Amino acid sequence: MRVDQPSRKLAPLLAQRKSDATEPIVIIVDDDAAVREALSELILSAGFQPVGFASAREVLDGDILDGPGCLILDVRMPGASGLHLQHHLVRSGNLKPIIFLTGHGDIPMTVEAMKAGAVDFLTKPVRDQTLLDAVIAGVALDAARRSEALVVKRNLERLETLTHREREILREVAHGRLNKQIAFDLSISEVTVKLHRSNVMRKMEAGSIGELIRAWETLPPAKREVGAPGF
Repeated sequence: MRVDQPSRKLAPLLAQRKSDATEPIVIIVDDDAAVREALSELILSAGFQPVGFASAREVLDGDILDGPGCLILDVRMPGASGLHLQHHLVRSGNLKPIIFLTGHGDIPMTVEAMKAGAVDFLTKPVRDQTLLDAVIAGVALDAARRSEALVVKRNLERLETLTHREREILREVAHGRLNKQIAFDLSISEVTVKLHRSNVMRKMEAGSIGELIRAWETLPPAKREVGAPGF
């Protein structure tokens, strides 16, 4: 079965897959149609959904990079190379896992790709199981990153429900300060600190101080400062 670059016939299929946030897609980018077809069949045999593109430009125009899954990239292609696509995604904040598969690799190229976060750098011909192992690792890495991102998003949304004073209390508790120390520093009573801390626990949906601190640690550093935007 061949699954290749988007066309009017394939566009509805891509839209359906994009809407299914739980189904990972393996995006194959290679200018050789025979390679794309062979890789698509291999990916299908492992239970993943492949979509093929002939160039970096096509995959960028395909509106598919935000979905779950990973990329298999050739290095040398007409137009932008696989390494250029990798750097573009990194600069744009898209950390989708990338597996390079090329017949023209060298050590400097491999080092560059791995430093930029590639899952693996494989040379053609490659054993089917070696490639599938890399794909499995890439899909698992993407799933873990997405799960972490959801936790951060949820905790940021909860943070937004806190008052300024509650955010101060949250910061102090996360830094290990005792109620009486917080009360002294903020010139309020211990009873008031306990009340605010109780509200913080409830709004952050933390069942213990340990959970509250773990939620705090997921927040981006800029969001931990009282007075920062959103804090």
